[in-house]
Amino acid sequence: MIRKKSCVAMLLAGGQGSRLGILTRNVAKPAVPFGGKYRIIDFPLSNCVNSGIDVVGVLTQYRPLELNAYIGSGAPWDLDLNSGGVYVLPPYHTGKTGEWYRGTANAIYQNLEFAKQYNPDYVLILSGDHIYKMDYSEMIDHHIQHKAAATIAVRQVPWEEASRFGIMNTDEDFNITEFEEKPANPKSNNASMGVYVFSFDKLYKYLEADEQDEASSNDFGNDVIPAMLSAGERMTAFTFKGYWKDVGTIESLWDANMDLLKQPPPMDLHDRKWRIYARNIGMPPHYAAKGAQVLDSLVTEGCQIEGAVTHSVLSANVTVEAGAQVIDSVIMPFARIGKGAVIRRAIIAEHAVIGANAVVGEEEGDIAVVGSNASLEAGTRVTAGQQVGE
Repeated sequence: MIRKKSCVAMLLAGGQGSRLGILTRNVAKPAVPFGGKYRIIDFPLSNCVNSGIDVVGVLTQYRPLELNAYIGSGAPWDLDLNSGGVYVLPPYHTGKTGEWYRGTANAIYQNLEFAKQYNPDYVLILSGDHIYKMDYSEMIDHHIQHKAAATIAVRQVPWEEASRFGIMNTDEDFNITEFEEKPANPKSNNASMGVYVFSFDKLYKYLEADEQDEASSNDFGNDVIPAMLSAGERMTAFTFKGYWKDVGTIESLWDANMDLLKQPPPMDLHDRKWRIYARNIGMPPHYAAKGAQVLDSLVTEGCQIEGAVTHSVLSANVTVEAGAQVIDSVIMPFARIGKGAVIRRAIIAEHAVIGANAVVGEEEGDIAVVGSNASLEAGTRVTAGQQVGE
């Protein structure tokens, strides 16, 4: 018998992440490494555990193999439970029917039976491409106190950036009165974070209706939320004031890594009261050779450094050979930077090999990217904004 759960989380992790270019050519966006030691999906999963939510359905679709293997049994996040835990939920066939997820709302609709078996009062819907630490239990309490059908997490953004987001306009009691998708002239700067709490009965009702609407794009922001507002449902905004970063682009992924180097950092990864858990295979300590220089950087276990590393984030088992320079860059696991190479304002993906005296990136301009398993010959030059695959 499956035990009732007050709240079940559904984590949307199936997007292609096309704006991350070659970084998501072979892996789903939530599986992209971040911060030297983590992958993007570690943050919402850890938030669930730290918030007391122990049933999480991870909805996968695009390039799911590495993400599925990474999640495994859920043990690193203490989600390998007899009653509950983490479950990978790919699209599936029922009899003669079956299809890919058509949108965020359709993805949840196809997995309503997963949530229904726990008879939850509430469903928490999350995105798999955000870096943040958030206590979801506070948001659920807010939802209950306001007797809402749906609660949407919002974060105030600079007014000059508000037109880039879905904006929630509210009254003085946090009730949402209007939703504007990327308005040219925003009325508020309360940007939706893509984090929702729904009362389960309301979610079920509106997803059923959305599925029957042939004109719908099956998206929460474009279809379900406006439908609920039009029907007069009570919807509230929950204001989040902590650090939050949507890492859906090359620039934002690089920015979020660089944010970790600020003093003090805007998000403390050393907070023992709110740990970010990850699956990490045991590795040797990092090694800095005689003459090596490491300044203002995060360096993960297993790294071997003979050159110079400045204001950069190095993942596990990265090698920086003698005379090489890594500046303002993000180097992902098992990458090798050859002798005399210069890496500046760049992202070097997993298992990439940069040949001797190669130059990747420039002091100014867009972020240069070298994709996973790519191998650059000695002396190769990759200019600002260029992406080089295998």
